[in-house]
Parts: sequence; C-alpha cells; structure tokens
Amino acid sequence: MPDVFEQDYTLEQLQQVTKAINSGQFVQVRQTLAEIPPCDTALLLESSPHKIRTALWQLVDPDIQGDVLEELSEDVRLSIIAKMEPELIAAATEDMDDDDLGEVLRSLPVPVYQDVISAMDSQDRARATLALSYNEDSAGALMNGDTITIRPDVSLDVVLRYLRLKEELPQGTDDLYVVDKENRFLGSLSIGILLTNPPDKLVQELMNEERETIPVTMPESEVAQLFERHNWISAPVVDDQTQLLGRITIDDIVDVIREDAEHSLMSMAGLEDEEDTFAPVMKSSQRRSIWLGINLLTALLAAFVASFFESTLDILPILAVLNGIVPSMGGVAGSQTLTLVIRGIALGHVNQTNQRFLLGKELAIGALNGVLWSLLIAGVVALWQWDFKLGAVIAFAMFMNLVAAGIAGASIPLILKRMKIDPALAGSVVLTTVTDIVGIFAFLGTATWFLL
Repeated sequence: MPDVFEQDYTLEQLQQVTKAINSGQFVQVRQTLAEIPPCDTALLLESSPHKIRTALWQLVDPDIQGDVLEELSEDVRLSIIAKMEPELIAAATEDMDDDDLGEVLRSLPVPVYQDVISAMDSQDRARATLALSYNEDSAGALMNGDTITIRPDVSLDVVLRYLRLKEELPQGTDDLYVVDKENRFLGSLSIGILLTNPPDKLVQELMNEERETIPVTMPESEVAQLFERHNWISAPVVDDQTQLLGRITIDDIVDVIREDAEHSLMSMAGLEDEEDTFAPVMKSSQRRSIWLGINLLTALLAAFVASFFESTLDILPILAVLNGIVPSMGGVAGSQTLTLVIRGIALGHVNQTNQRFLLGKELAIGALNGVLWSLLIAGVVALWQWDFKLGAVIAFAMFMNLVAAGIAGASIPLILKRMKIDPALAGSVVLTTVTDIVGIFAFLGTATWFLL
C-alpha cells in the first residue's frame, strides 16, 4: 500500500510541476523542488520529457545538485551534465561520496572529465584519482572512505568520548573497525556491544576477530552475494596486506542488485541498462536499430534454411501453415531454460561442479516435454487433416526441437560466459537462431523424406 501511495504522490508532483512550468510559474516550481528530497527530484527529472527536464534542472538548488546527480541513471545524468560548465560539475561533485564521485566521473566523456578534474581543488582531485583507480565493477568502486577506526588496547569509555567529539557518525554505521598502528584490519566492534557493556572493558576483549572482510578487487556481484547471504549492513574493504581501505554499505548493494536486474531485463531486448525512457527520438532509434539488424540477420538465416525445401512446400502447402508451430514451441521452451540458467549464473548457483547435472536435467525435461507435446500435436494434426503420417512428422520434429531447445537453453549461457560474452545480451539471439533452424530443418526435412 505505501508503494501505491508513493507512486500516486510522485505522479501528482510531476503533473503539478509540468503544469507550473508550462504556465511559467518558475518560482512555484523552485519552491516545490526545495521541499522534496533529492531522490524525488531525480525521479521527477527521469520522468519528464527532454524539454521539461532541462527547465527543471535549471530550477534545482545548486547546493543539492550533487545529491540529485547521484540518484540519476547514467543516460539522464549525461544528458544534464552535457549542458553544464566544468566548474559547475566540479562544484556539484564536491560533497559526493567516493563511490558516487567515481561513478559520475566514469560516465563523462574524456574531454569533459579532464576539464572537471582541472576545476577541482587538490583534495577532491586526490579523491577522484583514488576512486577511479579501482575497476568499475569491483569492491573498490563501491566503497567509501568514511570509516571510524579504533585501537584494540583502549577502553569503551575512551571510544565513547571519541565518538562524542565527532558529533555525528557516517550514515549506515553499525560497526567500528579495529586496526593496528599500520592500519591493518584486526576486527570489528558493533555499536550494540559498545553501548551495552561496562565502559572500563577493553576493545580487544569484545571485538569480533572473525569479522569477514572484502578484498578490494572482488567483483561487485560477489560482494552483493555476500551481503545477501550474511545480511550485512556494512562490510570492511581491505587490500592484499589486510590494510583497511574503506567500507561498503547496504545502500550501495541495493543499487548493484537493482542494476543487475535492470541489466538482465534490458539486455533481453538489446537495450542498455541506463536507457533513458525520454531520450531524443534519433538517439533511441539508433540504439534499437543495431538489435533489429541482428534479429533480421537471424530471421534471414532461418528463411535461407526453409528455402531448401521450397519444392516440398509447393507440393504440400499445408506444411507452410504448420511450419511456424515447431520453431515457436522450441523458442518458448528454450527461453524458459535460458532465463533460469542466466538467473542461476547471476546468483552464483551455477558453477563447474553442477553444470553437467544441469545439462542432464534440462535434457530430461526437454525429452519429457517433447513426448507430451508431440503426442498432443500429432493427434490434433492427424484429426484435423486426417493424415496420420503428417501427424507423425510434426510429432518427430516437435520432439527433436524441444530436446534441442532444452540443451541449447542450458548450454548457450555457459558457453557465452566462458567466452566472456554477456549471456543476457546475446543468449536470446543465439537461442532463437538454434530453435528456428532446428525446428524448420526437422519439420520440413522429415516431411520431404517421409511424405514425398
């Protein structure tokens, strides 16, 4: 119920803001934007057509522009930054967390990035250089340096007085990290233990020395799996010498999980993860044309296979009517397996130890479905056309294609992953090609051999 309310509230905001902009009531819009959090402002920007979005951004308070930029998708962020001066971009990124700073700078075109770096002060430039030194999809790119460290030989009373001097804790702080003089990670002390134990106790008596750390080079997908498995709120990041570099918090992991889900969904359609819903027509058209071109090539390949049986289709026109059934069933069955395996790979469930079992399982499912649906379609076609041979032909083709679809749906993602090609992006194209060709060849080839 809260989700519905929030969605309706945001829609109402968007309608009010759009109406005010169209009426020239810019003071009212500026006041509205000042009263809502940056995340809602970002949502309004992403939900607005290009012209309204440009006007909205000009009315956003410069003091919160950095916070809004953090919340925007890459495509929308780039469209806004493209119209900003480097000095303004540098000012907007001044108070960003390290991971958000790195993400924004990575998305900039090289000339703009160089101008923004030049416009930064020395402290922000050093932060930016460090943030960009880590691989984009690694733990280093996710972490922030806002950790609170303590020594093991001090009392809890000293720690509490130290925290009071700081006046506030970094957002999402659930643990204090215990380090030695060389900043090597020794363990963690939870805030709960700090507050519920006698103040004369030493940190080393209560700290968790078994606290798991995250290597700075670990892929972000593995980091997300660890957070999910252990229900962490935050986790320390260390280098090869176990020196504490920073921490990753759950809000960053939520972004990773959301981006992975968007990637899988958008890649299936050949679109980019950060595709702007309201991008200009020509820009969107160019991106989609690539995928349409690939699909056209695969369709032409299937048509080329069918052309070998042109004489058969001339003699038995009914085959042309039935020819789409077998590839269609194979495509659906293969897509089910493909989606399941891609999900298993993303979650880390599928690995070298269980791949053979998975292939065997999908082969068995394909064979079982093949027998079931082959008998059904054979009966339908035989009664419809009163031709039991034709029923047998389409039954055989259906069985072969469903078995092939099961094998292809399971093996294609594994092969693409081994070739370092994204299965979510290329898997459906390869699968469709396989099921179309096998289905057409099995049906028309068997009909040519058996019926003529």
